[in-house]
Amino acid sequence: MSVLVYAEINKGTLKKSALEAACYGAQVASSLGVKCNAVVVGNADNTSSELKKYGIDTLYQVSENGDFNPDFHAEAIKAAVNACGATVVVISNSYSGKALAPRAAVKLDASLVSNAVALPTSTTPFVVKKGVFSGKAFAYVTLEKAIKMIALTPNSIDLKEIDGGNAQVETLQVENASTAYKVTDTKVQSGEIPLTEAELVVSAGRGMKGPENWGMIEELAKTLHAATACSKPVSDMAWRPHSEHVGQTGITIKPNLYIAIGISGAIQHLAGVSSSKVIVVINKDPEAPFFKAADYGIVGDAFEVVPKLIEAAKTLS
Repeated sequence: MSVLVYAEINKGTLKKSALEAACYGAQVASSLGVKCNAVVVGNADNTSSELKKYGIDTLYQVSENGDFNPDFHAEAIKAAVNACGATVVVISNSYSGKALAPRAAVKLDASLVSNAVALPTSTTPFVVKKGVFSGKAFAYVTLEKAIKMIALTPNSIDLKEIDGGNAQVETLQVENASTAYKVTDTKVQSGEIPLTEAELVVSAGRGMKGPENWGMIEELAKTLHAATACSKPVSDMAWRPHSEHVGQTGITIKPNLYIAIGISGAIQHLAGVSSSKVIVVINKDPEAPFFKAADYGIVGDAFEVVPKLIEAAKTLS
């Protein structure tokens, strides 16, 4: 028995969500009294030394076969499970993870819970807490099959180093998985910080009046080392790229701090950001629905408030 973590990488570097999965997996392994291992597909710099900090015992390395192929990555997970006898598999519920986890669960005949937000409340039976109804409620799911797969919501747990990892590297050979599709084009999201990885997000809506006014939003985000986001109407009008659209029909995020500027706070938008740990709303309309969900609110014109906020942030940076 053991726990296996799928460690996702991007451009040769472990993603923050992969470290969260490793930290989560190591804590589950500790509660079960077993080892925690990891599998990584592709070559990542300092992978073993990074994962060692989070209690990983053995790292299974699988050579990448080109563009991201969830079928191939699922085969890599299956091979690693067979190699270490894992009964629990932890994966981040990232965009890649959402495509990968169901495939791997089918190949392993495993129980799968997605959107997990906390460590298991029980291991006999195995019960996991997950978010439901766009984060408006929680459910407790019992995983009954011999292999349990947990897809962890990014930014759900705090990273903390765990002693005991060796992160010894073993190479696994995995045959290319057949697939009915192929990647024809890849578009890389702009911005210094990926929105799904960001702990701080500065977002804006139609209250900015036009794309020409977005400079102050980008400046505030840069000063705070935050990612930028927007509401659906803004992306629909092509003021900002669709990759920045957060909401029910866009990206769902869970940053430590979400600053909403000139966004009314319709329920569709709240569905994508309501799990943020702290929400700050800036809007000149005191009746804006967003204030009901906010931890802190500023009633005022964004064109007056944001420049002052930028100057205050610069004094702290």
